Amino acid sequence: MTSDPAAIDAHAHLGSGFRPWRTEDLAADLVATSAEVGIGRSLVSTLGTRSLLDHPGPAELRAANEITTAAIARFPAALAGVVYLSPEHPRASLDELNRHVADGRFVGVKLWIAVRANDIRLDPLVERMCELGVPLLQHAWYKTVGATPGESTPADVAELARRHPDLRIQMAHLGGAGKRGVAEIGPHPNIVVDTSGGDPVLGEVDHAVAQLGAERVIFGSDAPIRDPATALAKVLGTRLGEPERRLVLRENALRVYRRLAAS
Repeated sequence: MTSDPAAIDAHAHLGSGFRPWRTEDLAADLVATSAEVGIGRSLVSTLGTRSLLDHPGPAELRAANEITTAAIARFPAALAGVVYLSPEHPRASLDELNRHVADGRFVGVKLWIAVRANDIRLDPLVERMCELGVPLLQHAWYKTVGATPGESTPADVAELARRHPDLRIQMAHLGGAGKRGVAEIGPHPNIVVDTSGGDPVLGEVDHAVAQLGAERVIFGSDAPIRDPATALAKVLGTRLGEPERRLVLRENALRVYRRLAAS
């Protein structure tokens, strides 16, 4: 469904209580479904073992990241690991970062909703990420209701980017950021936004590319929360030219995740 070479999905998940949809094997289902629709590689993190953990403890972080480790060992050509950390536990998170990135094969870091992105508790982790040269995948969303105290907005991510201009940030969920979020991250060239979040909205990806440039929009599905084919259609259904689509679907991921080509 995409032009060769295959697309890279920069935002997908394992574990976390998600149910397989084809077999009894979530990782295998993700790999098979992604391949069928033209996604050659998925960057995966695990946000919990039996359920999504918004405030994981040290042992839970270790267990979640071991699920990712096992999956990328089984499918090294199709999956790449992103380590799940929590600034609420800086020592344990630094240990996980060193174990899976400095001494392992993971290519990036995932932060979810334990702590907002503008919290100074991120700083020790960010400093180590910059030393290792890996990017941060940071959840962000504007919600009218239901936001948790530790849930980041695009404005929080923009503040993080301003304080740490050497950190490469993939802000998750264009669909949760909207035009307001795109405008807020605009002045910060170290932020790219991924295409995940919510149902497809006409013109959403085109607007982000027009405002930020194609080099700052990156394909992400948030699978298995969202169907990879539907997520991919958000990009394939745009008015982007072929060079811009290649950036969004593949080349930006290789630029942002510098370890990906060798992992």
